[in-house]
Amino acid sequence: MSTMSEVTVRPGPDISSRAKRRRWFMLAVLLVGQFMALLDVTIVNVAMPTIGTDLGASGAGLQLVVAGYTVSYAMLLITGARLGDLYGRRRVFFIGVLGFTLSSLVCGVAPDTGTLIAARFAQGAAAAAMMPQIISVIQVRFSGVARTKALSAYAAVISSGFVAGQVLGGVLVNADLFGSGWRPVFLVNVPIGLAVVALVPRLVPADKPRGGRRLDAAGLAIAVPAIFLVVLPLVLGREEGWPVWAPICIVAGIVLVPVFVLVERRVMARDGDPLLKLDVLRASGLPSALIALSLAMIAYAGFLFSFALYLQAGLGDSALRAGLTFAPAATLFGLCAFYWRRLPERVHHALTPAGFLISAAAFAAMAIDLRTGTHGGPFLQVEFAVFGAAMGVAFSSLVTHALVHVPLHEAPDASGVFTTTMQLFQVVGVATFGGLFLSLAGRSGPHPFGHAISVVFGGTTACYAIAAVAALPLARAVLRARRTASTG
Repeated sequence: MSTMSEVTVRPGPDISSRAKRRRWFMLAVLLVGQFMALLDVTIVNVAMPTIGTDLGASGAGLQLVVAGYTVSYAMLLITGARLGDLYGRRRVFFIGVLGFTLSSLVCGVAPDTGTLIAARFAQGAAAAAMMPQIISVIQVRFSGVARTKALSAYAAVISSGFVAGQVLGGVLVNADLFGSGWRPVFLVNVPIGLAVVALVPRLVPADKPRGGRRLDAAGLAIAVPAIFLVVLPLVLGREEGWPVWAPICIVAGIVLVPVFVLVERRVMARDGDPLLKLDVLRASGLPSALIALSLAMIAYAGFLFSFALYLQAGLGDSALRAGLTFAPAATLFGLCAFYWRRLPERVHHALTPAGFLISAAAFAAMAIDLRTGTHGGPFLQVEFAVFGAAMGVAFSSLVTHALVHVPLHEAPDASGVFTTTMQLFQVVGVATFGGLFLSLAGRSGPHPFGHAISVVFGGTTACYAIAAVAALPLARAVLRARRTASTG
């Protein structure tokens, strides 16, 4: 072997720092795509009354405009994670952004409710291709402190994106650009999407697909109808008068869950490539985190949907005022989600359950303040601010603590199950709490809208309180890991 071959060439500090900066620019581009996809989960909430009037949409139609996006998103997220593994994360992310941009354009020019709902399903499918790639790239390209910081940025974008959608939706609908009404809430994605499409090839490194693997068609054939059978009756059942087919479909969807587990275990036993490697659920604290996340997302999505309707349909607020009502919570949500690590490390393990418990207290106070059908008085914004800060800390710490120790080879599966849980239970929140609100608000009484929102907020209070309890095993796992690290 020659002397030259034994020489190790180390990059100089300039090259190293340039590579680090490029890595963070890459993350920024991915997070812009993520933010765009998250905006569309909630940006339509404050536009619903305008969409309903313009297109003549029914209550179930409006729920499908909101939930249709999230249904296809949730159904295909695990598949999206696997496609990134099979064909390259950059390639699948790029295709997802392109599809999302085109379907946003169709949403923005939709002539009727049916076209809008169909385009929303297409948007969700494109988002399912985009989103899993982001967390997989973070798990693969970042390590140590950098990975923790990148996961916090990821969680902060999720936190702020959901609520910022409400604010931006209100601003765009109120602006009524060129007399277009609600349409800019979708068309705003087009220039953003085109910018991301242009930047991805320049800033996101190409990754080598893992050849020899296959898509689990059997698992996909069970998972998709299982989700669809549960969600669709929840969305349509109330307006259809809860016909017999609704509970039958829900039961059938639930029955398919253990069938899916058995099929995936059989595929794994045969050295195949299951859609979801169930072993990822053995990661320390992950099952606890998923249960707490499910409850929090049910409460969060139900709150966003119902409160937007309460402000506009119940109190007659403009879309702008309704959107700005969410601004304090959105701001504190994003800030606290990113900067929670600056709190003393000795309390980090307790932040998730404590944040959910404070969120429950905030919603209990809001339920009391709004029961008479008003704007809630001077304390409502304080309660909103407390909720935004607490939820930002709880959510971001949950994401980081649940995923930071997942092995690299399990990153796609972890990202798939985590993001699927997050999106699926948002649909459940819109369907259950949204349906409850619409049902109660339609009844006679002195303050039907106030009573409806108060009952919904009572339900979200219970969800957050149970989520705080469910997060305790995660807190204990984090505490054990810290003690082990300090003694090791």
